[in-house]
Amino acid sequence: MTRPVSARDFEIVPNVSEGRDTSVIDACIAAMQQAGARVVHRTSDAVHHRSVITAVGSASQVVAASVALARVTRERIDVRTHRGAHPRIGALDVLPFVPLGDATLDDAVTLAHRAAARIWREVGVPSYLYGAAASAPHRRHLAEIRRGEFEALAMRSLADPAWRFDYGDAAHASAGAIAIGARPFLIAYNVELASGDLPLAKRIAASLRASSGGLGTLKCLGLRLDAARVQVSCNVTDVDAVPLYRVTELVRRAARRAGATVARSELIGLAPSRVVLRTARAYDAAPPA
Repeated sequence: MTRPVSARDFEIVPNVSEGRDTSVIDACIAAMQQAGARVVHRTSDAVHHRSVITAVGSASQVVAASVALARVTRERIDVRTHRGAHPRIGALDVLPFVPLGDATLDDAVTLAHRAAARIWREVGVPSYLYGAAASAPHRRHLAEIRRGEFEALAMRSLADPAWRFDYGDAAHASAGAIAIGARPFLIAYNVELASGDLPLAKRIAASLRASSGGLGTLKCLGLRLDAARVQVSCNVTDVDAVPLYRVTELVRRAARRAGATVARSELIGLAPSRVVLRTARAYDAAPPA
């Protein structure tokens, strides 16, 4: 019988730098489940060359699952040969801890530290702490941690004291490093354009994201999928402040001004039902033009 989520459980949403070989992701999930976590969702994208896994469990279970996952990704993924649309610094690229129920963000920060320490000690892969677990303001955002990606990681971490690892002293030769964080629930949401115009996608992303003066709780990137398709890739960090339909329609409006159209949109991972219903009601009341 599947154990229900308890009042002090946690969610982890690891992003793995493998989106094409399903056997690798199967091995990742098996390791996490053997460690006691319950995997509730998985999604893989060959163009991004990335998979996102969602799992829940008690504090000890999600930490154990994180260590087990780090071991599999170190053994099965070589970032030196990895090429995909999404930026990355490691085989297990991102590992956020999210509090559920009565668990607090401070509890999640504690688990981020615990997982980072164990992964370095037992697996030999270093980490930066981000989000609420960040050790300095310049490490809070993933975009800053990923600057230069895996290719610049070793030199950056050794040459610049501001970018020494929080746990570990050297990048792993093939597995790189991990961004381990603590954060509230967020929604990963992508809007694809029927256009190969990457500068357009980047302009739209810049106009929408909070760091450029756009929507206050939105993070966006413009990415190329192939010669005929680009994507505005978004993280909605306050799921009630920024409705998904608003993101879609702002992208649609900006694309239309440039003579482009929206082809589709997609959720990566899970979203609260109230968010989906809010968007459904909005389109039912006023379908997009």
